[in-house]
Amino acid sequence: MRKFPFILALIFFADISFSQESNQLELLDVFNLEYIADPQISPDGKQIIYTRNFKDVMTDKNHSNLWITDFDGKNQRPLTVGNQSDYAARWSHDGKKVVYLSNQADDKVKLYLMWMDTKQSVALTNTATAPNQLAWSHDDQYLVFTQFVAKSRPSILKMPAKPAGAKWNQPPVYIDDMKYRADGQGYLTAGNNQIFILSVDGGTPRQLTFSEHNHQSPSWSIDNRAIYFTANMHENHLYEPLNAEIYQLQLEDLSVKALTHRFGPDTNAQLSPNGQLIAYVGFDDTFQGHTVRDLYVMDQDGTHPRVISAGLDRSIQSMAWANDSKGLYIQYTDQGDGKLALIKLNGKIKSIASQLGGLSLGRPYNAAAFSVSNNGRVAYTLGGPEHPADLAVTENNKSHRLTHVNADLFNYKSLGQTTELRWLSSVDQREVQGWLVTPPDFDPNKKYPMILEIHGGPFASYGSVFSTEVQLFAAAGYVVLYTNPRGSTGYGQEFANLIHHDYPNNDYHDLMSGVDAAIEKGFIDDEQLFVTGGSGGGVLTAWIIGKTDRFKAAVVAKPVINWISFVLYADNPGFFYKYWFPTKPWEDPENYLKRSPLSYVGNVKTPTMLLTGEEDYRTPIAESEQFYSALKLQKVDSAMVRIPGSGHGIANRPSNLVAKVVSILAWFEKYRTAESP
Repeated sequence: MRKFPFILALIFFADISFSQESNQLELLDVFNLEYIADPQISPDGKQIIYTRNFKDVMTDKNHSNLWITDFDGKNQRPLTVGNQSDYAARWSHDGKKVVYLSNQADDKVKLYLMWMDTKQSVALTNTATAPNQLAWSHDDQYLVFTQFVAKSRPSILKMPAKPAGAKWNQPPVYIDDMKYRADGQGYLTAGNNQIFILSVDGGTPRQLTFSEHNHQSPSWSIDNRAIYFTANMHENHLYEPLNAEIYQLQLEDLSVKALTHRFGPDTNAQLSPNGQLIAYVGFDDTFQGHTVRDLYVMDQDGTHPRVISAGLDRSIQSMAWANDSKGLYIQYTDQGDGKLALIKLNGKIKSIASQLGGLSLGRPYNAAAFSVSNNGRVAYTLGGPEHPADLAVTENNKSHRLTHVNADLFNYKSLGQTTELRWLSSVDQREVQGWLVTPPDFDPNKKYPMILEIHGGPFASYGSVFSTEVQLFAAAGYVVLYTNPRGSTGYGQEFANLIHHDYPNNDYHDLMSGVDAAIEKGFIDDEQLFVTGGSGGGVLTAWIIGKTDRFKAAVVAKPVINWISFVLYADNPGFFYKYWFPTKPWEDPENYLKRSPLSYVGNVKTPTMLLTGEEDYRTPIAESEQFYSALKLQKVDSAMVRIPGSGHGIANRPSNLVAKVVSILAWFEKYRTAESP
């Protein structure tokens, strides 16, 4: 009897301890999030290898291991373990071997071969640069892959010899390439991606291509005597960067023949199982801001090309042949939803699955992956607003979710609820789609502050998928509105190109109409409105505060502020002016300036924070610095946050994602009314 009160006390205190643990998503939970990627189903459809991505809070790194499961979800277990990056697993055609890429031995990424009966693996390469884009020969005896080959960059600068013992600066760097740096890579080493072949018995990879162009997406002919690949080998390739063709490389003499010849990108050649047809994606390039990528087939010698997806009006994101060679499985985005379908050679489409997604952990972008077995079973990444990508399968139009890799976190963490919202734009009554995310403890009888979060691109789309940033905003007590205004993909080419040579402009009205539609729900405090967005969303955020004072504060992330400086300073000068403007900047500077948020800085009264990675070469930090200085000159309350070591993809390191959310919430909290929930 004397023990009974003691037991009650233990239960009481245990309950107090548990209740003090937050049941809402917190910043450090970023390091606990996992997601599935690159599901690869075995040729016989019995097993699936997938990449399981996770994070290390101590080293601030993203890691991944390979896992395997039966098709029914049983016998899930790791194939590789450790704080390393294992990825790009590819089954041999007989299903007895798998190759993959890994840095498991050291920081150098190598190509590994694993025997599936013993799970023993061996490194096949030890090259200075990492292999990429792997493909098995049909007899499973050889592999082809792409790999960067550096070359010396000649310089006309000849420094005199320095005196013995003198300590001079590093020699000057001579650059004469148009594309001399790239976001995420920095200043580029001279060289190109070439194609290599390697026996599965090991040895030294043999280089097959030697041109001054980048070679991509190699695949095999059915007789293993030729390789198909994509490249832009035209003389004017620097000034027409999308004009890629599909080529055939004969292994006997290394001769190369172009199989496509139209102006525009033709990419990702895949030979049909019967060896008679080649499928590929592409379009006729007319320099539109966005052109739908259609699915084509041609005879294996390059003759009789024809489009088979003309009736879809959605871009084909990836595809895989059906084993009978009578159609292809295709992945595309439709109005914010990732779709999987089977398209026959006559263009007839049959829906297979929906809710493909979950590969974008930071913001709610549509991104997914799938693979198909010889018997028509499909493995894919399943997304949804409640979880990042998990593994799912479908067979005979019946889909099943196989993993819940974040159950350990989400079983006791409450997430914000996501609801679709549609409205008519005030400018022309076009329907616009968006989503409202409410706080986990949402009470519809209260008034909440709201954040308008705007996607980048601008030719991209958000969807009904998980977003760490949005969920953390909701956990902080905000309702979040994210939308797909005109210019977004997944609604057809006409809708996307409403902003062609006219961005930003009427997409502003789409967003403001969405804010009005959200306020009409009755639980938004219209005096507590905030706005943020990154990249193209940063452009629109800066544009919005030059047009209206309705927002209490704004965070402009990695924006373009001055289109003239951007076109000449970003990492792809041969592309941006050609597709987003009708002329070069000096030919029509007025057009560039009238579309630049910098031109409207005199109207800005909204407290504004600028946020950009210091090594961003897509929207260089000089864009943010221009706007910051202009705001200071206008005596607008403003601040600048610089993310050290970060490029355009700020969320590429876990702590950077945390830093971004911390910065946005800190700025908004500074101006948020204390009485709001």
